Amino acid sequence: MAADDIPVVTVRYWAAAREAAGCTQDDVRAGTLAEALRQVRALHADRPRFADVVGVCSVLVGSVPVSSQDPEEVALTSGDVVELLPPFAGG
Repeated sequence: MAADDIPVVTVRYWAAAREAAGCTQDDVRAGTLAEALRQVRALHADRPRFADVVGVCSVLVGSVPVSSQDPEEVALTSGDVVELLPPFAGG
């Protein structure tokens, strides 16, 4: 698959994930959720806490929770928005 054929998706960070990333979002080329998560971990490899926070986040693709689905099996299309929501205290 040519690079231009790989979907461009936005990964948005909320609360502690935003703090750990040092930004609100990243755009990456990824055909699956697993690819998108690998890419954002690589983008923020200089921020050691980021990978830990991502590991405990709830994930939505658009408004659909990923829950226990295998990230390798969650297909992404151009324009998708992946939301990374860390656990919230008091909720």
